[in-house]
Formats: sequence, structure tokens, C-alpha cells
Amino acid sequence: MRKFLFFNWILLVVMGCSVPIESGFIYFPDAHVAGTPSDVGLAYEEVFIRTGDGVRICAWYVPCEGAEATLLWFHGNAGNIGDRVELLKIYHDAWRVNQMIVDYRGYGKSGGKVSEQGTYEDARSALRYLASDKGVSPMALILFGESLGSAVAVQMAMESPCAGLILESPFTSVRDMAEVHYPVLGRLIPFRIRYDSIGKIGKVHVPLLILHGDRDDIVPYKLGKRLFDAANEPKTFFTVRDAGHNDILVWVKESFHETVRKFIHDSLSGPVRKYGDVPRGS
Repeated sequence: MRKFLFFNWILLVVMGCSVPIESGFIYFPDAHVAGTPSDVGLAYEEVFIRTGDGVRICAWYVPCEGAEATLLWFHGNAGNIGDRVELLKIYHDAWRVNQMIVDYRGYGKSGGKVSEQGTYEDARSALRYLASDKGVSPMALILFGESLGSAVAVQMAMESPCAGLILESPFTSVRDMAEVHYPVLGRLIPFRIRYDSIGKIGKVHVPLLILHGDRDDIVPYKLGKRLFDAANEPKTFFTVRDAGHNDILVWVKESFHETVRKFIHDSLSGPVRKYGDVPRGS
């Protein structure tokens, strides 16, 4: 997640400007898709999905021969799916999973304008697509959220059945992020964009794996730990030593991939949470 430019936004709020401009300092979409999975030798399908509120979003489905699990992952706040091509290759080879990665509305080839509720609706639509078009069972579905996407993944795990939840560099809430970077002014802002994962994680009842670099200066390590502490068992926290926010894979050792593979295997072997009565958009 690109470091939130809260300071400029805070100044504008203090000067009497409208609160909705906060979205311009949280989301950094890029319309240009620079690469595709074929650039790294991966077969893939580009699919366009119509969301429940009528927005046409773009996603890639990357199959992996012999895979037992499908990873549905939600990226961070900057760029688009084209910036995750190398990661798709690494996860394909190391984790041996099918993957679907979604561009939120307003990102890449997806239409519409990004918003918190919009990201949730995009994720729900991707879940429906995997179930209806790919026949993916919740028993074989792992949700994966990267940075901002961790909040989207938490929301989906709270309201939909899945086998497990993996969060990379997650944060607790937008407010907590603001207070970390701007301790005084961050407490004074009336946030409309919340991504309140800390308030939701206790309603998630699937196996959880959190991956976080201990030198992350964008989403502090302590926020990942705080989210972990609030989560239900079973849960695992994996510290990537010396890693920051955007360079985790530079610092990983084989134990990182072994941990993820074991988590996926164990999650597929356990019970799957049934649908709860959590209202959508909560």
C-alpha cells in the first residue's frame, strides 16, 4: 500500500474542504495494465464480470495443473493487476494453487469509480463467478488480501464461506493508520472510508495466516499484530525478518513458502464456516 498522503488531506479538511476527497489520498488506481501472466509463462483467462450494482470489472484466472485450492486475492491500493504478474508466477510455482486476481472498479480495465463499498461488491462478484463459472467449492477456496486488500478479504471471510484467510501486511483500520502517521490530527478526522478490519476480525471463524515484515514503515508491524491478537483461533503469524512493506519477497526464505503451503493444506482439511447473518456492507 502506498503511504497514505493523509497530511495534505488533513490540511484541506482543517481548511474546510469536503471530506470525500479522502479517497484521492487512499486509492491510487492506474488504468494502464503493463503486463500479463503470459509475460512470465503462465496460461490465463481474462474475464469481465458484471457486479451486482452494474459495474463491469476485470479479473485474471490463472490455473495451476493439479491444484487442490483456488486463491482469490485482492491487491493493494496502488497500480492494478498488471503490477502483480511476477507475484502470480511466484505463488503459482511455490504454492501450487489456482489463482484469481481482481481489479477493483476504477483500476486497470475495470469500469466505475473506486469506493470502500465498491471494493466489497467487486469481491462478492468475483466469489460468485468462481462458484458459478469455475465450480470452486468453499472447501477449496482461500481468500488472500494484500495491504488494502486485506480489509476486503476480511469482509469476505466474515460474510462468505471459505477454507482459509491469508493476509499480507494487514492494517486494523483507516483511522488507526492515520493515527500512526499523524498522532494528533489523525484522531480528529471524521472518516467516511473506514476499512474497519479490527471491528470485523472477531466475526471471522476460519483459519487465519498473517504475513508481515518487521520493518514495514507504511503499515506498521504492530498493526498486523494487533489484528492477529483480535482474531479467533486457529491462527498463525509469520514474521518476515528485515522486510518492509513492498519488499517482503526479497527477504523471504523457503520457510515462508513452507508455512503458506502447510496453511493451505491444513485449511482444506478442516471444516468450512457456513454463511453467517452478517448484513452486507457492514
